[in-house]
Formats: sequence, C-alpha cells, structure tokens
Amino acid sequence: MADLTTDFVGIKSPNPFWLASAPPTDKEYNVRRAFDAGWGGVVWKTLGAEGPPVVNVNGPRYGAIYGADRRLLGLNNIELITDRPLETNLNEIKAVKRDYPDRAMVVSIMVPCEEEAWKAILPRVEETGADGIELNFGCPHGMSERGMGSAVGQVPEYIEMVTRWCKQYTRMPVIVKLTPNITDIRKPAEAAAKGGADAVSLINTINSITSVDLDSFAPEPTIDGKGSHGGYCGPAVKPIALSMVSEIARAEATRDMPISGIGGITTWRDAAEYIAMSCGSVQVCTAAMTYGFGIIKEMTAGLERYMDEKGFATIEDFRGMAVPNVTDWQYLNLNYVTKARIDQDLCIKCGRCYAACEDTSHQAIAINPGRVFEVIDEECVACNLCVDVCPVEACITMERLEAGTVDPRTGKVVEAAPADWTTHPNNPMAQAAE
Repeated sequence: MADLTTDFVGIKSPNPFWLASAPPTDKEYNVRRAFDAGWGGVVWKTLGAEGPPVVNVNGPRYGAIYGADRRLLGLNNIELITDRPLETNLNEIKAVKRDYPDRAMVVSIMVPCEEEAWKAILPRVEETGADGIELNFGCPHGMSERGMGSAVGQVPEYIEMVTRWCKQYTRMPVIVKLTPNITDIRKPAEAAAKGGADAVSLINTINSITSVDLDSFAPEPTIDGKGSHGGYCGPAVKPIALSMVSEIARAEATRDMPISGIGGITTWRDAAEYIAMSCGSVQVCTAAMTYGFGIIKEMTAGLERYMDEKGFATIEDFRGMAVPNVTDWQYLNLNYVTKARIDQDLCIKCGRCYAACEDTSHQAIAINPGRVFEVIDEECVACNLCVDVCPVEACITMERLEAGTVDPRTGKVVEAAPADWTTHPNNPMAQAAE
C-alpha cells in the first residue's frame, strides 16, 4: 500500500492533509477531534499579539454560493483571527502537540508589521513545541484594514522584511501564506524566498461579496442592515489556486520553493492535482466545514488507491509531474487537430450539445431524424464546449486526426507534431519574432 507519510520542510506528518488556519482549528477540542479522525496536521487559527482581544461580529459570518443542486461551491467569510486570549491558545497548542507528537502542528501568526511585535511572539510559539509557523499575509478583510494580512502580502518589500525577522528570531520552519489579491503571485513568492522562507502556502481567500439581498439591498452576510467584503474560499477557487501554484512552480526564482497548496480541496483527486503541481502538503477548510472531519477517511483512502494503481510508493514519486506540461499559449502545438465524436449508445438525446454549439459556438452539430445528434466535421473547431455541457460522462469525446489526413474544415493535411513547436514556421509567435 502507498505510504502517505510526508516530510514538508522538516515537518513530518502521517499524510499530506492538513486543516488550514480557519474556524476548524481555533481550539483544542476541534484539533483533537481532527487528529482522532485521521488528519495529518493542522495550521492553528491565526494568533495575534498580546493585548485586547480581537472582537468578531455576533451576527452571520458566512455568505455562500451554491450549485444547482444546492451543493456548496464557495463561502464568503468575514470572521477575523482568533478572538481567544493568546495565552489560552498557546497552552492548548502545547497540550495537543504533547499528546499527538506525530502530527504536524503549524501555528499561523499575524501581528503588526513591527520587528518588536514578531520578536515578542515567536519565542512563545516556539515554547509550545510547534513544528513551524505560517505568516498570515493574506487576510483580505478586517485585519488588512488594520495594516496586517493582505495589506502586508500585497507589498513584496514587507514580505521580505517580515520573513527575515522571523528567520532571525525562530528556529522553526517559516511558511509564508500568500494572498491571491494581487496581480502577479510570483512577486510575493520571490520576496518570501529572498527573505529566507522555508516554504510558501497558497492561496488565501479572495476578496469578495458573494450576494446582495434584494429586499434589504445589503451584501450578505448582513449585520444590522450592512454587509462587508470578505474572504472567498471553497471549490470555486480551486482553478485560481492551481494556476497560481503553477506560476510559482514554473518561475525561475521560485521553482524549487516548497509549496503547501490551499484552495477548494474537497476530494482525494483535488489533493492529487495539487501534489502533481508540486505541492508537498495540502490544506483543507471548506470541505471540513461542509462535511465534517470524517471526510479525511475518504481523502486518504482515495489517494492511497490512486497511488497504488499508478505504482507510486510515496507522494514524492509524482509530486511536480504536471509542472513541465504547463506552458504559455504561444507554445501550444497548432498542428494538433481534433474533432468531437458523439457515442450514440450513451447519448440521452437531451440536446444540450446542439443548443450550445448552434447558439454560441460554430454550428457544428446537426439534428437528424429521431433526435440523433451528429458532428459536422467541416465546421467543428474542437472547442470542447459540447463535451463540457454534456450531462453524460464520456458521451462526447475529442478524437485526434492522424498526421497525413485532411482536416475537413480547413482542407489542409494534418502535420505530425513538431519536435519543437517554439521555432516551427507555422507558429505565429515564431513568425512575429522573426
């Protein structure tokens, strides 16, 4: 059986699944239950500096986006960092780590952007026996408006500066949590690397307003007739997160930087995709909040089964395997030609493919007598829209035309894939360069 044991920047855990810094990791009771359920680690909900406690709202803290079947696709969260005393959190962290020494215990921290504030809190966290710290440079609401969170994470110079302080004042591994609320995710990642960070984690939540109540005309969640922007998370943000992870994994300055992947991880397959995109651990929040801690059993069992089927002994055997296959548009092979094919035995004659293609694409699907839908090769550009809208898996597929055959749409002979499309004369980008 596959071995899910991980060693992420020296932080060991029985599996790569960690609970992200969020409400599920706010207290000892939750974390113990999570570890008993089988989670490999946690990132303790963000601690603040000593002093007056943070005050959270006492009304609704979450807004939601649902799919057609009311499946939760995303949460909008306006909760701040922990509102419990620092000393209480530290005592609980120490007790949990003592009783679960084999689990990863990472502590999220957010204090004012002042050297003395970081210098003061780091030794206290280290005394708990925690395995590492995560610098929360991502919170897009509340704390950012106080000069912390994404207010720091959007300024690479601040990231580098604070990371240097932390590396100076603690022996624990330093993970920098990045905000997606920025134009180019590579810049803050590079700043973290320059500051000596051991790893980065991403993405934090996306600044959002998920809905407006059309009776009160206030954003939801609504507090006494008013609403605020918050942090968006859940399955809907996964594509954004994967793209940002890939950018860091590909960039020259950060390609060797260890990454903890965060964003919409709900199944073992999601986790495997992040690992294939170079992540050495994955962090989960919304899935646990939706289905409970027990979901970890499905995640670990599914990942083990996948790895066994593929012959991977550890996650290191396939970590990063997808990165070389991520490229820029101009390097895609324009000699690669496919056509849509409809399996008539699987077709339920719903007509979604026809409606989508006829109204919004290339009019490449015909309705024949008996509601038999067939592809018109002369019009098909292989856009894949019919595949995407079809409700039956594998009913519509894209079939590649062999080299030497004629493309019915263009009348041109399909060429074999070039050894290097970058310099191929048919590449318009190569022509432009000349």
